[in-house]
Amino acid sequence: QVQLVESGGGLVQAGGSLRLSCVVSGSIFSINDMAWYRQAPGKERELVARITRGGSTNYADSVKGRFTISRDDAKNTMYLQMNSLKPEDTAVYYCNADVRASSGNLRGYWGQGTQVTVSS
Repeated sequence: QVQLVESGGGLVQAGGSLRLSCVVSGSIFSINDMAWYRQAPGKERELVARITRGGSTNYADSVKGRFTISRDDAKNTMYLQMNSLKPEDTAVYYCNADVRASSGNLRGYWGQGTQVTVSS
């Protein structure tokens, strides 16, 4: 059983910062790619940032230069540092990870989401 739990969301004024965390727990053998997605009301879920096991990253154009994705494999944790937040960043943020469980099975897992609200 593998679980992903996000934390760190909340209400912040435009221009402010938040740091999201995603902890992976359970019967883990290894974690491959990890990513943050977000879904705003009435919109489809979109990729925000992705980080590979080797540390390579890529970002949505809308967050480049403002958001930074990172991971600490010793803690099975991924982070998203969000700076210069804008009202259009308001969404539920989800973490996603490709996890090989101790059983050998490899599949993608999702967290339950954390709300980020940016006021103007």
